[in-house]
Amino acid sequence: MSDKKKDDPKEKRPGKPKNVPSKARLKPTGLFSPPEYPYHNRELSWMDFNSRVLEEAFEKDNPVLERLNFLAITASNLDEFFMVRVAGVMDRMHSPKSDTVDESGMTAGQQFELLTDKIHEFSRKQYSCFNRSLIPALKKRSLFFLKINELSKNQKKQVDKYFHKFIFPVLTPLAVDTSRPFPLLANKSLNIAVRLSKEGEDIFAVVQVPSILQRYFEVSSENGRCFVLLEDIIINKLSDLFELYRIKACCPFRITRDGDLDIDEDADDLLVEIKHSLKKRQRGDPVRLELASKCDDSLREFLVDMLGVGSKEIYEVSGPLDLTFLSKFCRLEGLDNLRFSPIIPVNPPADFYGYDDMFQAIREKDRMVHHPYESFDSVIKFINQAAKDPDVLAIKQTLYRVSGNSPIIAALIKAAENGKQVTVLVELKARFDEENNIGWAKKLEKAGCHVIYGLQGLKTHCKIVLVVRREQDGLRRYLHMGTGNYNDSTARFYTDIGVFTCNEEFGEDASSLFNVITGYSTPPVYNKMKVAPTGLRNFFEEMILKETENARAGLPSGITAKINSLVDPSIIRLLYDASRAGVKIQLIVRGICCLVPGIKGISENITVRSIVGQLLEHSRIFIFENGGNKKIYMGSADWMQRNLDKRVELVFPIDDEGLKERTVKIMDTMLSDVLNTRIQLPDTTYELLDRRGKKPRNCQREFSETDKKALDEKRTIVKEENRFRPLMAAEYPKPEEH
Repeated sequence: MSDKKKDDPKEKRPGKPKNVPSKARLKPTGLFSPPEYPYHNRELSWMDFNSRVLEEAFEKDNPVLERLNFLAITASNLDEFFMVRVAGVMDRMHSPKSDTVDESGMTAGQQFELLTDKIHEFSRKQYSCFNRSLIPALKKRSLFFLKINELSKNQKKQVDKYFHKFIFPVLTPLAVDTSRPFPLLANKSLNIAVRLSKEGEDIFAVVQVPSILQRYFEVSSENGRCFVLLEDIIINKLSDLFELYRIKACCPFRITRDGDLDIDEDADDLLVEIKHSLKKRQRGDPVRLELASKCDDSLREFLVDMLGVGSKEIYEVSGPLDLTFLSKFCRLEGLDNLRFSPIIPVNPPADFYGYDDMFQAIREKDRMVHHPYESFDSVIKFINQAAKDPDVLAIKQTLYRVSGNSPIIAALIKAAENGKQVTVLVELKARFDEENNIGWAKKLEKAGCHVIYGLQGLKTHCKIVLVVRREQDGLRRYLHMGTGNYNDSTARFYTDIGVFTCNEEFGEDASSLFNVITGYSTPPVYNKMKVAPTGLRNFFEEMILKETENARAGLPSGITAKINSLVDPSIIRLLYDASRAGVKIQLIVRGICCLVPGIKGISENITVRSIVGQLLEHSRIFIFENGGNKKIYMGSADWMQRNLDKRVELVFPIDDEGLKERTVKIMDTMLSDVLNTRIQLPDTTYELLDRRGKKPRNCQREFSETDKKALDEKRTIVKEENRFRPLMAAEYPKPEEH
């Protein structure tokens, strides 16, 4: 790669990609489900998704630091997958119902065998990518990961100084013997096992690699930039920690623990119960042991014995453990030419250009924003304006995941301080954000907000803000409804859509929804909204059945949906039946897809695309042809049992004709994407779209350009409307006759 910054490296790919080796793709696995309703196992399908992300790390046309980031994402994804999904399979293997089969027709034991085989193969691909593809690519750009023996004398002095000044003071070597048991090591912590000898007797010790220190240390160099891994520095200096012993062997290792919380929702105080459960996460049962390859046999036996892991749970890797550190490494300063050119949000979005008063803009018509192409600041501005406006009486909002320094939280606190009635549902059970949300809940309560911790037995996943404002003709309700979290950080790289409205029917629905969430109200019959867990499943099932009936009656039919996951067996069966009836079904499913498309006589009218690109696709959009009168919906729900039956979810219609047209264009653009799209095949594998003869379209780049153009056009229109022009003679009023 030259030093010149690329506008979009992906757009330079010619024809069908040649750079992703077939070895990067995992082998297909058999289907055990009934042939008339094939169902791909959820966990295996998730591994297929992570494999698609790994392909982006192999793709040589991607900038090298972006490739590192994709590899880091696969590692982070896999950590969470082990903590929740693999741990769940292992629990079921040892439960009284271990012989029960899932929808794919497999027992937990069968799943575990296939799954671990697939993960072991995937892990080999990760390290093949790192060692054989990325390390050479970094070297070509003068970026080097060096071993201690590769350092110059001056560089070794730098490392020694860094060790004694910053590393040594925080290290705690832990001996393991009859009086000192094996330590309780934190989940996902990186450690070094050491075999020592004194007077011919072997003893063992553990040294934890400090997580508070950066994983890599940069040493000065005249030829590029050079880095040494923290664990390599510590291993080189182990003799300083064990001066009285002879070091015979050492091996970096890492354990992943069961991280799913067992929460008693009948507890007197849910917040206290979740705090208690969070501590258990750090000491859950080990579900994976990662070891550096060629680990000393005695050390391996020692770790296996201490941790109680089976052979299938051991992963030997030929490179640095915990590749998630690469996500920070790829953000090194001064290397913008080795990254994608950023997608910069337009601000304000075209729909709000020329309006200082957001309430005025929303009163005129429904407004839509498409993130991150259009700035999330519009959402923050909406809540900030509500917090300051003396005519706003109340703000109600749901929060599932928010950023570490959230301007949304700050605005809600300001609103409470200004005397507004502020009600916030903070979902404490949002997995891996529990601790963060507990902190925000406390701050909101201290500021005077009324905080709800969620509903018993359900997660509140819907995305909605309700603002009640006093106006000349009475109270008016303003809403923001979205497909993604109120998180200004992830809004920069998650694609989501939000809609603003003050439609009275939506306002009534929003008030009813918050009454259900905050009190003991019976779920109402909503005017517009479709809400889980009481009505969303029935709605989707009825809409699919209607398309099936329309196809059989010869009426226009079709289903186009963009979701993150497709798992629900009932929805999948209805889609198969619709396909058999002739309904054309186009699905964009980023992650898990248990439906199998393209099978003659079953799903030949169904196509499944997965878009994996610079941004993470997160929006949920549903379009039903409805006999020629399209029905369009958006919301927070995927087609999974948990979204339809076990969460409070919100799906809302797009009624405004202009917004409907824009939504159809958004979906058409994604369906026309060539550069980021993979197609699912009938054997459950995915392949990159054949690009030969096709325009190299990148939907994410197109959206960015489209929204920039829309703002420019709006600026021109407003400028023309405000321009002074001379009054022509014919336009002068005639003088009154006396």
